[in-house]
Amino acid sequence: MTHEPRRTTDSSNRIYVDSIDMQRKLYKRSLLIVVLSQVFGGAGLAAGVTVGALLAQDMLGSESYAGVPTALLTLGSAMASLLVGRLSQRHGRRLGLAGGFIAGGLGAIGVIAAAQMNSVALLFVSLLIYGAGTAANLQARYAGTDLAMPNERAKAISIAMVSTTFGAVAGPNTVELTGRFATAIGFPALTGPFLLAATAFIVAGLVLLIFLRPDPLLVARELAKKIEQHSPAADNTESRLNDNRGLVVGAAVMILTQIVMVAIMTMTPIHMKHHGHSLGDVGLVIGIHIGAMFLPSLITGVLVDKIGRNAMSMASGAVLLLAGIVAAIAPPDSMLVLIIALALLGLGWNIGLISGTAIIVDATDPTTRAKTQGTIDVLLALAGASGGALSGMVVSHSSYATLSLAGGGLALLLIPVVIWSRSKRNVTAVNSRQR
Repeated sequence: MTHEPRRTTDSSNRIYVDSIDMQRKLYKRSLLIVVLSQVFGGAGLAAGVTVGALLAQDMLGSESYAGVPTALLTLGSAMASLLVGRLSQRHGRRLGLAGGFIAGGLGAIGVIAAAQMNSVALLFVSLLIYGAGTAANLQARYAGTDLAMPNERAKAISIAMVSTTFGAVAGPNTVELTGRFATAIGFPALTGPFLLAATAFIVAGLVLLIFLRPDPLLVARELAKKIEQHSPAADNTESRLNDNRGLVVGAAVMILTQIVMVAIMTMTPIHMKHHGHSLGDVGLVIGIHIGAMFLPSLITGVLVDKIGRNAMSMASGAVLLLAGIVAAIAPPDSMLVLIIALALLGLGWNIGLISGTAIIVDATDPTTRAKTQGTIDVLLALAGASGGALSGMVVSHSSYATLSLAGGGLALLLIPVVIWSRSKRNVTAVNSRQR
């Protein structure tokens, strides 16, 4: 049974529904607010990635469980993605995204308390809640597309994502600084990044809660209803088939990309620590990796709009394969080669996420968009959780090189997925012409 959103009509939104100029102004303003929130959200995102595995290793005393923190925060992100999507569907992006960010900030505070009390149980619960910030950070990319024209959706996604770069790159490179601050106020050094994350996530949530008005999703929903009322009824069977296929392909592209990226990224800090690299070295490599995840977004978005979603999805698979090969052959003491490998890993993820997201947006309409996007992001987060959990076991029983090569090989599945999409579309087009 499908539940209708509670807020379907808002008379204050009529001026935006009735005026194209006002729609364009609201689109630009909403994108600006999303950008501002993402600058803070990016800083909060980096803590779990950078030191989560190291903190768990210290508390658990075994590297076999080093992938557990990433698995927990991505599992928490999965649960939160569903809740954020449902809340956004019923009440708009503002409440959904703000709630996710603020919950993530509270989770970061819980991680700090767990480390101080040496409580593994509290650490695990807090990492789950911390994952809500990651969910909100990712779902914010959809908010910029609600009022975007079809030929500028990938660009809108990329603008939201590139703004994450500022905080995301700064976060890992403040590991030593925030660690010293944490120590100075009586907390373990590895909780420093989580002090930054707590502040950053809560500020990101408040920015959205206060300034994202009118809500772009609610306006887009009313606009869609107006268009539907003025359009003649038609047989939309073929359109629904194409939309369902788009959802499958877009989800597959993002899921495969996420598994590969999370698996290799999770074990890189442990791999570096084993070979004598400092926390500063780890922060630099992960910072560049996260920069590569977001900084190329503007170029990627333009290419996805111009070249096409499918072609760029296949390009993502090729880049991720190259990243896996370089990571596998990198000399353990070579910072340069590790940086190149992790930068390629971030770039491949960037291309895959923007391409897949654009496919998803194309295949949804405002009446069900937020709920559908939230559900797909659940699968995305579960994919990351699986990659994070399995990565520690693979390295423990084999090697970092094996993990990297396996990840690169898995990325190649993107190519047959896209080929399948094209073949199905061609068959549908032929059948349509024959009718």
